[in-house]
Amino acid sequence: MDAINELPEKPRRFIFDAIKSLEENPWPGTDGDKEKLHLADTMDIYRLHIGRSYTVLYTIDKEEHLIRVHDVMTIEQAHKKYGRW
Repeated sequence: MDAINELPEKPRRFIFDAIKSLEENPWPGTDGDKEKLHLADTMDIYRLHIGRSYTVLYTIDKEEHLIRVHDVMTIEQAHKKYGRW
């Protein structure tokens, strides 16, 4: 999360608020900002688009009631790293 702390205050706050909103509902739905990805891994990984600038990749541990954030990056970086979804 060090990369987030280096951002200017406004985008940093926007990202933290979006991540915090996952506490209420981490599951993809009709709003279109969350999506389950179909990567080669066996684990279910989800992405959260934040505005048109950032992507958060996270997993949901149903048993522990935890959301684990694995990566926060620009959408462009995410497309380079994982391809387009």
